[in-house]
Amino acid sequence: MALPQYKKIVSLSENEIYKAIIEIEKELFRLRFKKSTRQAFKPHDIVHNKRRLAQLNTVLSLRFKDNN
Repeated sequence: MALPQYKKIVSLSENEIYKAIIEIEKELFRLRFKKSTRQAFKPHDIVHNKRRLAQLNTVLSLRFKDNN
């Protein structure tokens, strides 16, 4: 899974960002669950998902800051 480009994230609408945040949080939960039950998973997926979540939250907060 390649990391997304920041330009692609900026071009998303707010609804798409909210949906992506929910999906990534679900995926992070699944990965943490796999880790705790010692199932096979790719550890770098946790790092990639955390980074994408941070990028989405940053874009969202910047948009709210610009509106105020």
